[in-house]
Amino acid sequence: MMDKVLLAGFGGQGVMFIGKILAYSGMLGSREICWIPSYGPEMRGGTANCSVIIADEEIHSPVIELADAGIVLNQPSYEKFLPRIKPGGVLVVNSSIIDLGAGRQDIEIIPVPASDIANQIGNPSLANMVCLGALLDKLTLLDMASVEKALDAVVGKKKPELYGLNVTAIKRGMGN
Repeated sequence: MMDKVLLAGFGGQGVMFIGKILAYSGMLGSREICWIPSYGPEMRGGTANCSVIIADEEIHSPVIELADAGIVLNQPSYEKFLPRIKPGGVLVVNSSIIDLGAGRQDIEIIPVPASDIANQIGNPSLANMVCLGALLDKLTLLDMASVEKALDAVVGKKKPELYGLNVTAIKRGMGN
């Protein structure tokens, strides 16, 4: 079994952080993982995307032609990565700032007002975690417990106050 996930947005929206959390979650669950970041030339404010593969078997190629799932946090990423989700796959979209247009009929598009929810929580930078929450139930090899362990490993010791906010944002995304 394998989950192939594409994540994309502007630099500074936490795309790489989502990827890191997914990779750590898989790693802590003794899964095979592959995380490949890709930054635009400007970094913060430029485009950023990454791919994450989580598997319970050997990963033979890190390249994702068509992903099982994805999260897009801005309009340019939506337009670029919409065709890269395989038929039957799922794409979580930050509907607070993305116009879905016609979309696709052969995939499940989950519109989440992630920026609005993050603002309600009190931290606009949590939109990425809200989207992760919306995607989590669609992944076959990860669950909330593994993500909480990964968050603890990545931010829990350094910034414990952010750990709780991240968990809250993910849970809000799950309930959407």
